[in-house]
Amino acid sequence: MGAALRRIQLGSALSAFGLGFTVPYLYVYVAQVRDLGAGTAGIVLAVFAMAALAVLPFTGRAIDRRGPLPVLIAASAVASLGAIALGVSSQVTTAVLAAAVLGAGTAVMQPALATMLVRCTGPATRTRAFAMQFFLQNLGLGIGGLVGGQIVDTSSPASFTLLFLIEAVMFLVLGVIAATVRMPGAPVGTPETVAGAPAPRGGVRALLSHRAMVQLCVLGFVLFFACYGQFESGLAAYGTEAAGIEPSTLGIALAANTAVIVVAQFVVLRLVERRRRTRVIAAVGLIWAFAWIVAGYAGLGHGSQTMATAAMISTYALFGLGESMLSPTVAPLVADLAPESMVGQYNSAFALCKQLALAVGPAVGGPMGASLHGPYIVTFVLFSLGITALALRLGRRLTPVQDQPALAHMPSRVVAVSVPESAPEPMATAR
Repeated sequence: MGAALRRIQLGSALSAFGLGFTVPYLYVYVAQVRDLGAGTAGIVLAVFAMAALAVLPFTGRAIDRRGPLPVLIAASAVASLGAIALGVSSQVTTAVLAAAVLGAGTAVMQPALATMLVRCTGPATRTRAFAMQFFLQNLGLGIGGLVGGQIVDTSSPASFTLLFLIEAVMFLVLGVIAATVRMPGAPVGTPETVAGAPAPRGGVRALLSHRAMVQLCVLGFVLFFACYGQFESGLAAYGTEAAGIEPSTLGIALAANTAVIVVAQFVVLRLVERRRRTRVIAAVGLIWAFAWIVAGYAGLGHGSQTMATAAMISTYALFGLGESMLSPTVAPLVADLAPESMVGQYNSAFALCKQLALAVGPAVGGPMGASLHGPYIVTFVLFSLGITALALRLGRRLTPVQDQPALAHMPSRVVAVSVPESAPEPMATAR
């Protein structure tokens, strides 16, 4: 990695480390430590998510007009302010407002970091850069959660204030590191976006006219709805209610998920980076369908408690395997579909779909996982199979190089250009 890319990855990892200090304990902090009640805690979590939905539609255009660097620095400062405010909040109003500020800041950081990675890499290195970011962020979240767990004391609000202060400092460190990054003078495009293709006009209309990107956003929504949107809601409720596992076992299951990602990420990367991206995503759908079947056995199989516990832990581990396959495929594909002038808008649109799935997922999965055990498993087995179908369908809209970047390094190939359908069709360029 170059110096700029190393600094971006370091800042991203440290900000994830800061998030790990507070994310697992936010509900407990608001409901029990500040004694604001479960209802207020639910509102705080909802506001955290809704703030992201409110700012992301405007983030992409700001990134493309101002550049990702100043947007990231501003977002890190906002997130730091929100973390400090939440750490000292003892009233409902201040807690809700602080959660809104924190949610908005952290949401903007995601597409800004992704755009910086795109600008500091080329098609040959982008896949590994995004895989490294995913690996470091999960490692940072895991370590932050473990360290934070040694500090928290539900009888001492000061211990939680310390967690939020550490988080705020990590956000500021991200901003300081970002300020030292020297971005390339011009965006680095992919063969598809620069091989004779005219620069399309920006805006929502241009993005919506790009059918491949629209299909990718739909696929992204289903991916996050069927996985991340269930981790701390539906799947957790199902595990405790249907499978009868102890709540503490959920922590072990999440640790297994992170461990699989950390151990498998670069092994998986070697296996998938020369294969078609959509085929890899389709395989993730099959793996997750099997994971949901294993979860079904845990809650509906009437086996021993030990087997049910092992099955639930295995479910989280299988999800981790699928996640490690997505990190080098989905995010780089968003970047490779984006015209140079709209990289920020494409990243923000995909982040918006992700955030929407994370908001809708718990609302749908939570009640189902708690009471409708059989239908819950069947529903998400079907959603996982839907991932496979959507990925294979998307593959028919991509150019060969977009779907399999390794083809770009072959001595002879034909490059087909994929741009929004509203733009003039450029001629294929033979090389």
